Amino acid sequence: MKINFLEIAQIELDDAIEYYNYEVPGLGDAFLTEVLNALERVGEFPEAWHPCSKRTRRCQTRRFPYGVIYQIREQEILVVAVANLHRKPDYWKDRA
Repeated sequence: MKINFLEIAQIELDDAIEYYNYEVPGLGDAFLTEVLNALERVGEFPEAWHPCSKRTRRCQTRRFPYGVIYQIREQEILVVAVANLHRKPDYWKDRA
């Protein structure tokens, strides 16, 4: 199934990569790998992950405190947020 990002979710991903690379060179790349692994799991088993609301689900990364928040649509998976789960829970809900 095709995976697409809301523009704001892509910005969140890019910002987190930049932040982690600033903190420790190369850590942003490791973060991106974790997000890509989460997206692969979502693509394989879209309904396997924790429901956050009626229309959204969350797949957590393994090494970082981030979750990929997404919706399952007819022809795609839409990522609505790449959310730091230790900050402002549910800030993304108005996007869903």
